[in-house]
Amino acid sequence: MPQYLYTAMNSAGKECKGKIEAASEDAAAVELRAKNLYVTSLKVAVKVQKVKNKAKGGGLNVNLGPMVIKRKELTVVTRQLAILLGAGLPLIRSLRTLEKQAKNPAVQGVLGKTSDIVEGGSTFAEALAQSPKSFDKLYLNMVRAGEASGAMEIILDRLAGFMEKAARIAGKVKSAMIYPCVIMSIAILAVVGLMIFIVPNFRKIFSDLLGPDEPLPGITEFLIACSDSMVQTWYYWLIGVAVIVIGFKITAKIPAGKFGLDWCAYNMPLFGPIVMKTAVSRFSRTLGTLMSSGVPVLSALAIVKETSGNEVVAKAVQEVYSAVKEGDGISVPLSKTKVFPEMVISMVEVGEETGKLPEMLEKIANTFEEEVDNSVSALTSLIEPLMIVGLAGIVGTIVIALFLPLTKIIEKMSG
Repeated sequence: MPQYLYTAMNSAGKECKGKIEAASEDAAAVELRAKNLYVTSLKVAVKVQKVKNKAKGGGLNVNLGPMVIKRKELTVVTRQLAILLGAGLPLIRSLRTLEKQAKNPAVQGVLGKTSDIVEGGSTFAEALAQSPKSFDKLYLNMVRAGEASGAMEIILDRLAGFMEKAARIAGKVKSAMIYPCVIMSIAILAVVGLMIFIVPNFRKIFSDLLGPDEPLPGITEFLIACSDSMVQTWYYWLIGVAVIVIGFKITAKIPAGKFGLDWCAYNMPLFGPIVMKTAVSRFSRTLGTLMSSGVPVLSALAIVKETSGNEVVAKAVQEVYSAVKEGDGISVPLSKTKVFPEMVISMVEVGEETGKLPEMLEKIANTFEEEVDNSVSALTSLIEPLMIVGLAGIVGTIVIALFLPLTKIIEKMSG
């Protein structure tokens, strides 16, 4: 019998974690609910998997870790599976068809394993739960909703559309972040090159022409001191950079540290509005997709919290989850979090009043995705001249500092 790792809320509202053994994920959820635990996360504990290697005569290939379908490939597989089911093919035959045409061994392995489990009598959702690294809670709950409603092809098509839009918006944000990072990296390398290879040569020239005791302009002295520090103690600089990088990674793995980093990103000048709009779009799209697929509100909020990708939003959703569990609506606790814009709260309130909350959430997601596109375009247009001016200012300052002593050299030579 498989074991499942769970995260749940007890009757006192305290989070608890543990492991439970059950015949299926649904059975584990029922057993936990009987203990007055409200499940927020439930996944199979996978250590070693045996996958049929049909390409080598059906032998067994033992992998030290589970095979994983990447997000981009999963989107394609989901879309193709929706098309096959919509054409009237049975689920198992559709899975086998996709398994045969897959060129990626990971996709073949996961689909083959899923097909075997379904053929053994398990539901599609139970089979997917055996590959938690490939199919997250959002995917599993959407599939469960499709099985319950009998409209699996519609749900999968909706899920594929969700993943495509999420990938597109994530790509937009990454492109906005990559450009300034590349320019900044080039600028830093250029300045370091000047300080290490060029400035020391000028220092020697000044000493030869003016004499070692002749005072230099303050900005030139400061520049030479920085250059000497970088040349003589370069290893300290490398250690400092390594400490910063390692410290950043460690901080990002600590819950409090990750929350702090996400809060800084959420409130950062220039980039902050893009991060906020992306988070709002993701929240609205995920919650709207789940609710429109028939997933209960509490379960949908728990999934949104896990898949938010931002600890600030996750904390806000947890507050909303606790309030909804007590019988409140979504809009009032959402406004108390102070994380979401007033327009979002007003639209959610209207959606609750009219009984069309999923549709309203879809409109919010579409609106903020357009705003992300516009913000990214505006930011890219703004960053380019700022970077050019900043780089020119730094290099210009170095050049001025190096050429100021030339006036003294000219006066001395002319005298």
